[in-house]
Amino acid sequence: MKRGRPQKPLIPVGKSPPRPPPTPPPTLLKTFTSKKLRKTLLKPPITAHEKATTITTTWAPLDLAQSELSLPLTFPTGQTFRWKQTGPLQYTGTLGPHLISLKHHHENAGVYYYIHRTPSQSAAKLALRDFLNVDISLAGVWAGFSLSDSRFAELATHLQGARVLRQDPLECLIQFLCSSNNNIARITKMVDFVSSLGDYLGNVEGFDFHEFPSLEQLAVVTEQQLRNAGFGYRAKYIVGTVDSLQLKPEGGAKWLSSLRKLDLQVVIDALCTLSGVGPKVAACIALFSLDQHQAIPVDTHVWQIATRHLLPELAGARLTPKLCGQVADAFVSKYGKYAGWAQTLLFIAELPSQKSRLPSSLWTVKENKSVKEEGSQADSGT
Repeated sequence: MKRGRPQKPLIPVGKSPPRPPPTPPPTLLKTFTSKKLRKTLLKPPITAHEKATTITTTWAPLDLAQSELSLPLTFPTGQTFRWKQTGPLQYTGTLGPHLISLKHHHENAGVYYYIHRTPSQSAAKLALRDFLNVDISLAGVWAGFSLSDSRFAELATHLQGARVLRQDPLECLIQFLCSSNNNIARITKMVDFVSSLGDYLGNVEGFDFHEFPSLEQLAVVTEQQLRNAGFGYRAKYIVGTVDSLQLKPEGGAKWLSSLRKLDLQVVIDALCTLSGVGPKVAACIALFSLDQHQAIPVDTHVWQIATRHLLPELAGARLTPKLCGQVADAFVSKYGKYAGWAQTLLFIAELPSQKSRLPSSLWTVKENKSVKEEGSQADSGT
């Protein structure tokens, strides 16, 4: 498939544009960076009714306690790389055409949201609730885990609100293709590069936000352009996956979403037909976007967790594909159909950035031991 030239300049990974100084509140800055957007300045002023459907005027409660959603334990821990910290206990990101901020209330720690830009406030709120998996009670799921695992019960008291997200499948897939043998800082720069191909939505506290690009927008980028931007061998995987998805009879986005209705092993096998997707990356995509709550992404961290607490008889063995399956089965056997949610908390507890939340009796990484920079669950070699 011939690929055209991109319609907007691409900024290489590692060469981010200078950021303007932070603004007082996290409001949408009127920054227009393309001809299409500058034309909007020539349009008549929007009416009060139109404005009301474009942005909110105040922060609104989401009816989620901190025990159901902790933003610092959910967004910067390797599930997604598109949400930016735009204030103390505040994160901003896009869901389709919606630009939204979330924060914890300074008094009761409840979660509040602010819609900076959207074509429909009701659609934005529905998209947000879907993204946050709010129909699943985290406290209820964790209560079941705690009954069968005393260590989980103790960790849960210190890491409340570590929720599993329900991301857009295409967005999740491309992010985890960027995550292979990588760390959070570099993955984020790559994802920012890809995101910049989508429609510009606004600037919040110095960060530019874009709607995640469609398959058609992704298809204009060549492998060489991605390599020039610092993607390395991942460039081939992204281009190959986009090409494969475009050939799906009903469209790649619809094909990905259809996997939500299938059994886990069928989903893993289907994802592994895409360029650069192996069982570990497929499990991440299945867990974080395809409703496969029992999916277990087995990396070296999860292997260590398993050999310490679930399968001690395997300590010292070399992790093989067969043992990856045995580890996944052990998690499901112990934690049930939401085993992936249990594994997510146990993974977060291993991150050096979260050690300060835990008593030393729960530390598994020694203070004087050098630890690889944090990344996603798919970045560790096995």
